[in-house]
Amino acid sequence: MKKLIFLSFIGVSFLTTSFCQNEKYMAAMGSTLQQFGAAKTVEEMNAVAAKFERIGEAEKTQWLPYYYAALTKAQMAFDAKDKDKVADEATALINKAYELDKNNSEIFCVKTMICYAKMMVDPMSRWMQYGAEATANLDEAKKYDASNPRPYYLEATSLKNTPEQFGGGCASAKPIAEKAAKLLLEFKPASPLHPNWGKESIDALLNSCK
Repeated sequence: MKKLIFLSFIGVSFLTTSFCQNEKYMAAMGSTLQQFGAAKTVEEMNAVAAKFERIGEAEKTQWLPYYYAALTKAQMAFDAKDKDKVADEATALINKAYELDKNNSEIFCVKTMICYAKMMVDPMSRWMQYGAEATANLDEAKKYDASNPRPYYLEATSLKNTPEQFGGGCASAKPIAEKAAKLLLEFKPASPLHPNWGKESIDALLNSCK
């Protein structure tokens, strides 16, 4: 699966001791996000996920490190031989993020991705379980942030890959992808570390449905 994210990091300097600790966190996250953007091999992706997890364990109260560790694993699951194993690793990580922020749209987006990866193992037999879970997660993602473009991108991607006889295909996916593109233009991440991915993926989806 192609990389979903291209993130840049803007460093911030602080003077007090407490702010210096925050600066260390931001610097660690920024450098790891850059490593994520450059990672190409399974080994590199695993190293990035492990580094995000270590940051999360050190910080204890920040959901973003666990989110990015889970996102990395969720992306890997789509191409993994043992999709269940990697998806389960992603689940363990996103559950740690969820424990820190239960009303977070981005966390439910990763939960949706994990469902899609699980469903790919055997779509015919797993559609009922993981399709329903994915839909529920998307509903939660939209509920907690109606301005977030990523739930709509994920929904459009799923529809694009669903046979037309089951209500899928480009005719169903394109309007939702267009909504995702519009929302992304207006979306303002809470900080340089917060999720802001999707443009290249949404553009590619729209181009494939011309």
